[in-house]
Amino acid sequence: MDNNNWLKQLLMLGVGTTSMAAEKIREVSDEWVKEGKINPEQAKGLVDDLMQQIKSDQGNLEVQMQRQMRNMLQDLGVPRQSEMDELRGRIDRLERQVRDMENKLWR
Repeated sequence: MDNNNWLKQLLMLGVGTTSMAAEKIREVSDEWVKEGKINPEQAKGLVDDLMQQIKSDQGNLEVQMQRQMRNMLQDLGVPRQSEMDELRGRIDRLERQVRDMENKLWR
């Protein structure tokens, strides 16, 4: 399974869940306003505060998911991009050295 696709699907699930939670929060606050339990300004403040908290938590969740993904890939032995770049550079240098040695032998 493509790890990026899997991660995108998880993030989209989180976005969908957040949207559902936001809708439910609005419904409940509207109901409370209708019942006279809170006034419209309080309802707006409540919704805004809860949505801010959800967005903050979602950002933290994304960071945690990325950290977990990095740890999982590391545990599986998948090299980081920086390690691959370093190895490519070393291979390039070795290939140049081999060509240089071959050229010296054939002179």
